Amino acid sequence: MKLPDLAIKRPVTTTMIVLLAVLLGFISLTRVNLDLFPDMSFPIAAVITEYEGAGPHEVENMVTKPLEQALASVTNIKTVSSTSGKNQSTVLVEFDWGTDMDKATMNMREKIDLMEDYLPDEASNPLIFKFDPSLMPVMELGVSGEMDLASLKKYIDDNIAPRLERLQGVASVELIGGKERIILVSLDRDKMKNYNVAFTSVVNSLLMENINLSGGSVRRGNRELLVRTTGKFKSLDDIKNILIPTSSGSVPLKDIATVKDTFKKVDSKARMNKEPGVVLLIQKQTDANTVKVSSRIKKELASLKEETNGSLTIIPIMDQADYIERSIGNVGLNAIIGGILAVLILFYFLRNFSSTLIIATAIPVSVITTFLLIYFGGLTLNMMTLGGLALGIGMLVDNAIVVLENIFRYHQAGLGKVKAASRGSTEVGMAITASTLTTIIVFLPIVYVEGIASQLFKELALTVTFSLLASLAVALTLIPMLSSKIIASANNKEVSRFEKFLEKTRDKYRDMLRWCLGNKKKVVLGLVIVFVASLTLIPLIGAEFIPEMDQGQFTITAELPLGTSLDITDKVSARIEEEVLKIPEVKTILASIGTSGQMITSPSPETTSIYVQLKDLSRRERSTSEVMEELREKLVYPGVDIKIEALDYMAAGMGNKPISIMVKGDDLNQLERLVKQIKEQMKTVPGVREIEDSITRGRPELHINVDRVLAARYGLRVSQVATAVKTAVDGRTVTRYEVGGEEFDIRVKLKDDELTTPEELEDLLITSSAGFKVPLKDIASLDIEKGPVEILRDDQVRYASITASLFGVDLGTTMERIQKKISNNVRLPDGYEIEYGGQFKEMMSSFDSLAFAFILAVVLVYMVLAAQFESFLYPLVIMFTVPMSIIGVVLGLFITRNHISVPAIIGVIMLAGIVVNNAIVLVDYINTLRKRGHSLKEAILEAGPVRLRPVLMTASTTILGLLPLALGIGEGTEVQEPMAVVVIGGLAVSTILTLFIVPVLYSVFTVEKEA
Repeated sequence: MKLPDLAIKRPVTTTMIVLLAVLLGFISLTRVNLDLFPDMSFPIAAVITEYEGAGPHEVENMVTKPLEQALASVTNIKTVSSTSGKNQSTVLVEFDWGTDMDKATMNMREKIDLMEDYLPDEASNPLIFKFDPSLMPVMELGVSGEMDLASLKKYIDDNIAPRLERLQGVASVELIGGKERIILVSLDRDKMKNYNVAFTSVVNSLLMENINLSGGSVRRGNRELLVRTTGKFKSLDDIKNILIPTSSGSVPLKDIATVKDTFKKVDSKARMNKEPGVVLLIQKQTDANTVKVSSRIKKELASLKEETNGSLTIIPIMDQADYIERSIGNVGLNAIIGGILAVLILFYFLRNFSSTLIIATAIPVSVITTFLLIYFGGLTLNMMTLGGLALGIGMLVDNAIVVLENIFRYHQAGLGKVKAASRGSTEVGMAITASTLTTIIVFLPIVYVEGIASQLFKELALTVTFSLLASLAVALTLIPMLSSKIIASANNKEVSRFEKFLEKTRDKYRDMLRWCLGNKKKVVLGLVIVFVASLTLIPLIGAEFIPEMDQGQFTITAELPLGTSLDITDKVSARIEEEVLKIPEVKTILASIGTSGQMITSPSPETTSIYVQLKDLSRRERSTSEVMEELREKLVYPGVDIKIEALDYMAAGMGNKPISIMVKGDDLNQLERLVKQIKEQMKTVPGVREIEDSITRGRPELHINVDRVLAARYGLRVSQVATAVKTAVDGRTVTRYEVGGEEFDIRVKLKDDELTTPEELEDLLITSSAGFKVPLKDIASLDIEKGPVEILRDDQVRYASITASLFGVDLGTTMERIQKKISNNVRLPDGYEIEYGGQFKEMMSSFDSLAFAFILAVVLVYMVLAAQFESFLYPLVIMFTVPMSIIGVVLGLFITRNHISVPAIIGVIMLAGIVVNNAIVLVDYINTLRKRGHSLKEAILEAGPVRLRPVLMTASTTILGLLPLALGIGEGTEVQEPMAVVVIGGLAVSTILTLFIVPVLYSVFTVEKEA
């Protein structure tokens, strides 16, 4: 028994199965995780090795090169690049997409272990890290209150941060800003010299006097008493009065130093909307869901607010979950609107409520059933899976339309509801199965696509496949069953009027088709001219990798000259903050003064990083890019290098800027000259912004070069000298001071005015473990040198890089201009070469992979058609709709000002499976009529008008279903918009041309065959 017959004869069973699928689909929907994009696994690992006291050249030769050579033999490696800086080597290994990174890192560890004996003894054990885009904070909070900054930071450190870190899914909470209380022991060098006191004596005395040590146990009678020696400092006087040994006895600490309760030197500050406070950077665990983690944090913060009675103000500066929920909501809403529009167009054509209702059930049932498959397929509800549903929403009714129209035709011919439902659905069962297969099979080549395109769009392909399979099942079961119960005859006056209108349309179409058949050469020539003309528009469209998403957030990084104090940087930052807050679109800002950004908080006193969060897209008139461009014009200060860059979760994952140029060669000075020339050329190209290079211009440093032989004569090692210098100049945390249940560092250093010049540092007395005292200048030389530089290598060759962002221009056209400028104006010496990377390289690689996928998709569609028609010729006629659709693709992108991109090409691949469906219906019916005895011309002139309505209905439902996405309504639709535009444009044009060109080509090929 065939499936439609089974469904018709067992209506209750069919209803229960459908309801079960819907019920499980709803349950699955509540349990599927929300995320912005699919879980993307980037095949990148880093090897980090510390080599204290070594310069970049030494690190390169002693550490980096041996590691590169060892790692080059690891399987599936794509590239090996490295950075050799002062004290550290970083080797970045990129693998082929699809590589199992757990096995790859194990293989890397084995290779490193085999050569570890060849590394210097002073080098640390190389550590391996896998690249994880989820390291970006998922939430940033600004906290301020009535208490001072030191108390506020202490309260957050003790109460808020631990509570947040205990939440499920939270990996870490990092603090920026605030003050830290310490006990500072400031030593007077002259008094130490008078009493002949060594640094080590002070440090050791503080350690030995501040003690709480267990001493075992003793017995008294039948009781066992634990022994504990308690000598912890209980007050500042305890610290001041400890005795420091000298060569002639001892001296109280207060006689050679001042001891005070103060704050640690501030190396960073934080402000939220110009208000001082403390910032919390919250990172989630790798496998945790962003939305759920955010929800738990918000719930915990609400509890904290109640507990503190409003004494703390907590401002959510950034929350990834907010954007994810808004974007997912917008795409979901667009899918719903598209579904409603598809149903309305159905009613327009059918003019029958019961028939429209029957077909309309295919949409919600298919969509909800798809959630079941998404859940069990291990996918998340993200921009790609929901985008797949939105893209497929109009196609979900195609199968139902074909089935219902055939049932309706038999019912109008006099068959009863049950027989009409059985015969009508069974007759087209194979046809709609083949049609669905052609739509689905185009996604198969995506498995051969590499890179981020595959990571992003694989889930979209699966979702479209799931939904179309569900719609096929609905069309072969639920539609026949419902038709056998409630289908009605079309006999009212309104339908009659519409039928008369449709009949007139058919007559006009028949006349036009007759003209086309009589003027085949003109029609084909006209098509070729239009096709070629459309191709001339391609250079005007431009190209980009993946459309930038307007997430309403960006950073402003201001760098002052090296060596600038934190106070001066703070004043510059305040001026920038003032200007930013004048922008009406700005919602909140976070200034991190003295750090290099929100993700990497290494001290950098001459740098301020300002995070800017704009209002929601619906509440502002300008885009993020337009606001950034205004600030670029306003924020111009002498001696301050200001960069403004958008924050994009996808770009963070890709880790590349749009433009990245690599200059390879051996000589660092020559590389610097070439980089300078290239940057000058790039500045003349319109739309290029934020041009940066990798040439490190280090700050001046006073290098202490210890003579190991001379130091050994006094019983000193390099480490002892370095520790003594650090203690004297920067200070050293020796022990902890406990009071009132709180602990603070006890830090020892020379008084601030004791060491202000290199000459004073030369006279610093270094004491050996044997008690020998020797001036630093007797065992070391002091030289002023430039600070650390970095030596970059790629595939074991040195390089320097230039990166840049774009504004108002497309990546493809801009890179073409840059390449032309460099080719004409920059001469490369022998042994030097230029490579173009960044998003441009990813874009070209993805375009190549997708071009192959498109060709393979076309071949697969042809194979399905050949099998369906049992012919090699007729599939070729049908496949002409694919190049015809390119006309609509080009026009659609040109009119909407979208660029050729990865999503757009995915849309073209989808078209290869969609546009043939109308031609299949037309050619199949022509063949049927010819088998019934019609002549070739009669069959064509009869088949075209008869199939006009179903062709227009299926095309219209697909187009209107995609229309909301194509209009780019709301946040988060930027990635799907080019796909929707491509499908709408291609399908619209190919549908119109299919009605005329396919019959013409059919007659041409068939005549030649009969001849």
